Amino acid sequence: MSNIKNVSPKEAQLLIRKGAVLIDVREPRELSRMAFDVESCMNIPLSRIEQRHQEIPANKQVIVACQRGNRSLAASRFLISHGHRKLVNLQGGISRWAGEGMAVKQEPKQSLLARILQLFSKKA
Repeated sequence: MSNIKNVSPKEAQLLIRKGAVLIDVREPRELSRMAFDVESCMNIPLSRIEQRHQEIPANKQVIVACQRGNRSLAASRFLISHGHRKLVNLQGGISRWAGEGMAVKQEPKQSLLARILQLFSKKA
């Protein structure tokens, strides 16, 4: 198995500017808390990568990402074994991406009281 190259968020951002596609392999519930604010981002959860890997463009540079970099490494290995060659792993995932000040979309924070009121209003 070939070695998978890791890239920093800044390197990933440069690749995206040059046309790379970012594949976020986190689950949908994770995206609702914080997501990459990148136009060329696709969400294909690791749990669905076997069924959906053919959706990933084979002719483009691909950056695989997750929360911290472990699931994206597993997804990268799978994708390489299925013919993807232009692929890198985002080292540190969205945690490092956000930590370095890169663009993310976040759900607005709610106070505990607002969440409790929201729960009760749904039951009415």
